[in-house]
Amino acid sequence: MKVTICGAGRTGHLNAVLFKQKPDIQVSVLTSDAAVAERWAKGDGIWQAETRDGQILSARPDHVGTDPGQALESTDLVIITQPAQARPALLSRIAPHLPRDRSVYVGAIPGFCGFDWLAAKALASHGNVVIWGMKDVPHIAFDLVAGERVRMGGAKAELFVALHRRERAASGATLVTMLNRLYDAPVTLLQDYLEITLTPGNALMHPAVLYGLIGPGGPFENKPFDQPLCWWSDCPQAGAELLEACDAENQALRQASEARLGIDLSSVKPLRQELIEAYGDQIGDDRTMYTLLRTNRAYADILAPLIPNPHGPGLVIDRESRAFHEDIAFGQALLVTIAQRLNVPVPAIARTYQWARDYHGGLANGAPDYVPSNWPEAA
Repeated sequence: MKVTICGAGRTGHLNAVLFKQKPDIQVSVLTSDAAVAERWAKGDGIWQAETRDGQILSARPDHVGTDPGQALESTDLVIITQPAQARPALLSRIAPHLPRDRSVYVGAIPGFCGFDWLAAKALASHGNVVIWGMKDVPHIAFDLVAGERVRMGGAKAELFVALHRRERAASGATLVTMLNRLYDAPVTLLQDYLEITLTPGNALMHPAVLYGLIGPGGPFENKPFDQPLCWWSDCPQAGAELLEACDAENQALRQASEARLGIDLSSVKPLRQELIEAYGDQIGDDRTMYTLLRTNRAYADILAPLIPNPHGPGLVIDRESRAFHEDIAFGQALLVTIAQRLNVPVPAIARTYQWARDYHGGLANGAPDYVPSNWPEAA
């Protein structure tokens, strides 16, 4: 089986190494980083991943390059790990090079931000493509040195995937079989892609913590940080409480979607329950969202995106972070749009979204343009 990973970032790098530990798996990596591709071409492309217990896994991908034609030749499974804001351009770039003589499974890890709608629009002329997404990343990955090494954090105990509504049931069975060859955790097929779109994740978590840190009344409002800090083990109480409010509103979106569309979205669980089930005994204290985030060993050492303050001492939030360009401009924007379409009030999400857009000053405005104009009626 040939797997093409689009993106040599943390998740892409880690997946490439893990897949090469499996028998009979050919791994091709499509990257925009010419230096990473050149290093591989010169024969220096041994990639490593350090596990939580200090074990070093090593592998050399079968191909690493910037040419989509070479990376996608005869591929069976495409995994897009690039952030949401990069995916529209990426899909346009790879579409002409996808094989036409076989079923090709094109999916995103994670599959949030409406990837099913995006891919259906971008690949409308590709009847042989099966569109899928994974609910979350299979493993936490951090401390990447591009094309060399990455550290692996906590692993999910079970993985969940979904197909675009247009796909056949037989395609779901094939997808699960393929993914079970790649991952140690069992893979379960969800009933509807909205179970991924509405899964509470980064679109709720990162903006809430940012607001708690640097938003109105936050300890670092208009004040630089004096040292690096971690997203979760340093999460402020106010950020955790805002996250709980946003999560409750996301549950209201789930319930409204169920009623409007006549579907079962019970797999979209409250975030705290979701995290407890995913990480289990890696969490030291799960009594509240605040204690859970600060004591989850799977989240330990994951740094918030800080850069040197260009106007003086200390550190400031990096406005180029995925927390803004993916989680807010795509993730939160999509949730706000879904809420408007369903006539569900989401004051905490809307307040966080508007504050983040104002704070950043340069994010795209409004819903992603691939959201079907007649949703939810057309569903």
